[in-house]
Amino acid sequence: MAAQRDTSKDGLNNKIQTYVLTHFKGIWQFLQSNKSIARKVNKALINSLIYKIPTRPNPYSMMTLDEYIPDTKIPKKTDTYTSWESLNDRTYTGRHLPPDPKLNAEGNLPKVEDLAILFRKRDGKTIYSSKSTMLFPYWVQWFTDSFLRIDNYNKLKNTSNHEIELSNVYGLTRKQTHLLRTFQGGKFKTQKLQRQDGVEEEYPLFYYADPAQGIVDPQFVGLYEPINDEKRQPTDKKQYLFAMGVERANVQIGYVMLNTLCIREHNRLCDVLASNYPDWDDERLFQTSRNILMAMILKIIMEEYINHITPYHFKLFADPEAFTKESWHRPNWMAIEFDFVYRWHSAIPETFKYNGQPTHIADTLWNNKLFIDQGLGALMEETCSQAGTRIGLFNTPDILVELTELPSIKLGRQLQLASYNDYRELCGFPRVTKFEQITSNEFAQKKLKELYGHVDNIEFYVGIYAEEVRQNSTIPPLVARIIGIDAFSEALTNSLLSPNIFNKDTFSPVGWEIIQNTKTVSDLVNRNVPPSGKKYKVTFDL
Repeated sequence: MAAQRDTSKDGLNNKIQTYVLTHFKGIWQFLQSNKSIARKVNKALINSLIYKIPTRPNPYSMMTLDEYIPDTKIPKKTDTYTSWESLNDRTYTGRHLPPDPKLNAEGNLPKVEDLAILFRKRDGKTIYSSKSTMLFPYWVQWFTDSFLRIDNYNKLKNTSNHEIELSNVYGLTRKQTHLLRTFQGGKFKTQKLQRQDGVEEEYPLFYYADPAQGIVDPQFVGLYEPINDEKRQPTDKKQYLFAMGVERANVQIGYVMLNTLCIREHNRLCDVLASNYPDWDDERLFQTSRNILMAMILKIIMEEYINHITPYHFKLFADPEAFTKESWHRPNWMAIEFDFVYRWHSAIPETFKYNGQPTHIADTLWNNKLFIDQGLGALMEETCSQAGTRIGLFNTPDILVELTELPSIKLGRQLQLASYNDYRELCGFPRVTKFEQITSNEFAQKKLKELYGHVDNIEFYVGIYAEEVRQNSTIPPLVARIIGIDAFSEALTNSLLSPNIFNKDTFSPVGWEIIQNTKTVSDLVNRNVPPSGKKYKVTFDL
């Protein structure tokens, strides 16, 4: 008989809420069928989630850890307190809890390298997701990379403007955006490339003029500084790297596939708008198409993606007008904890099928030729016909344990993140007192006890992924709560969703209709592939 997790520290209110939302399907369907009632229920559920923790602005940011006052050699005080600068300088990443130097003091935590056993697969066995296709982790990496952007040179800072704005597609600055535009008909610069079967599809332009020498095409100089991983790629991979919004956009075929999809959709929208509004100039076509695309992606995030994560019968939906007077409706400020709960290195299989053949994940990195050969529809369908892997311990591909998991733990210590138990308490879960309350996996219990000694010593990053994924969910409970809190409170405050902006005047009557009729990633894909009479399978759900 399989061991059972001790649920005594799940919290009575949490248990009741989960039970009610995952049972009584008929009642939830009835409530959803009435628009007026559904709006009230939707508002109540989203608010109940967001108000689990104190709302923005957070009293602390990573500025409290900076060693010197900017541009001087004057040491800052190490006390943790709120200052006017820490409340307003958004070049620093935010944080939900203050630093805990005692937990992170030398000798109080196990050696980082000893924690690798918690992430490596046991006996090489891969644990697959029972709910998600590979599109799920692809989508997550792609859309979060546009706003969860830790500065490579100062880990206390970030390089985003804290908005869900598709900077991976459009660039982080106006200068970068201009380098990607044709300035004709509102469109991106693109090219036609042939699949293996000879059919042409639309792609971004190539980034390198001379890939062998690493010479960038002059029209893209200043777009971004290539990261070291890109610089190390051989010529046969470099020659197919695309010019896109951010330095990591070519990192993996799933990322490139979704970026290309958005570029095609943007250009398609330009054609639709131009045919309906022939007096519009290039700038208006570009800006309106950009607004429409961002609104559609926000809608998909809140309705298709979030509802895939949850095990609930009631399907949450975007209703921005309902929340404008809530106290959480404040300017966005990405928190470091939000970044850590999106490090889903265990979610992509080490080996999966590409064009029907087993392919190692390493072979899909910086390898756009794989995407070009297959084409968007076929690669998307094959992606959505395979299971992703379960998010949690003992399931990270070997190549990523040393490259991503252990550095994440090191970073958490450098940033002096509070303990796993402290974050449980913050988010409305009782503090655990036994390892059995975290997971039913006896090997995990044993290793956590050996490494940490006491549950209060477990680090945030380790603890959140040690928790078990709930039935019909995709992620562990504390991860889900932090994501739900930040995802809704950061998405619904987007300027495009403001009641005086989210209307036909902003998007045009034609654009407004397109937004209302776009509900899924499948809608986007199947109108941006060459006509063939086939509808490709595109879904987060297995």
